[in-house]
Amino acid sequence: MGQTDRIVRAVLGVVLLILAFAALAGVWAWIAGIVGVLMLATSAMGSCPPYSLLGINTCKTK
Repeated sequence: MGQTDRIVRAVLGVVLLILAFAALAGVWAWIAGIVGVLMLATSAMGSCPPYSLLGINTCKTK
């Protein structure tokens, strides 16, 4: 996973978590929270399982 991809995932993950906590209830808040946590986790790990399955590589250096 490339640096830009990691940064975008981290920012979107934080935004989704903020939206989830702002809503405080409902199915959409739970979904946003789960997706936000997953985006932050994949950003921190530097890999994305669906990317691996699909053969996508956003990293310029290998």
